[in-house]
Amino acid sequence: MNKREFIKSMAGASVGLATLGLSAASMATNVQPNNDTEVKTLSKSEQRRRDRFPNVVLLTHEGERMRFYDDLIKDKAVFINFMYARCGDICPGMTANLKRLENEFGGRVGRAIFMYSSTLEPEHDTLPMLKAYAENFGVGPGWKFLTGTKDDIELLRKRLGFSYSDPVRDQNKTEHTGMVKYGIERLERWGASPALANPRDIAQYFYWMEPNGERPNHAVAKNIRGNA
Repeated sequence: MNKREFIKSMAGASVGLATLGLSAASMATNVQPNNDTEVKTLSKSEQRRRDRFPNVVLLTHEGERMRFYDDLIKDKAVFINFMYARCGDICPGMTANLKRLENEFGGRVGRAIFMYSSTLEPEHDTLPMLKAYAENFGVGPGWKFLTGTKDDIELLRKRLGFSYSDPVRDQNKTEHTGMVKYGIERLERWGASPALANPRDIAQYFYWMEPNGERPNHAVAKNIRGNA
């Protein structure tokens, strides 16, 4: 599959990503303990934000133990995609393109913007393998490669919308959705793009989400939809 065919095929997959905020099941209670063991009552908006994402425990390629919602995305601007180390087709191209996106943002990555790439093969991709993968692409400290239990990664993938309605296709990792999801969690603003799209165009759509952000022009919108 060449780049042109791939980006065309991703148009359908982006529909599933767009439903994330509406389809996530509510599984948390409306109280959360703080470090002093006191109980804090969450506002409706705080509870809605928390319920949208699974708070599974993950490990970064540097061996850090983090919860997905509490530690990685709460109150942050983030980019999220899925990959696996032995993927020889689209994954290297996606990672290289997202590295160009990281460069596009300059010093904001690691301070105001955070990037996460989760493996689809936690049973195979060990921490040393993910670390070597990250180092091979020269990613900065604001970009973490993630792994966890197989069940937690699968839950995360589906709750984030990186899935197909066809169960046979959905279980074929070689056809996994090559999308990148991005958003500003505290504002509850989310979008998605083919990870192989022009990095400058992806950045323009992200900037639109920011307070007082300007809508991308027609040419950018056309490129992000396919550029084919």
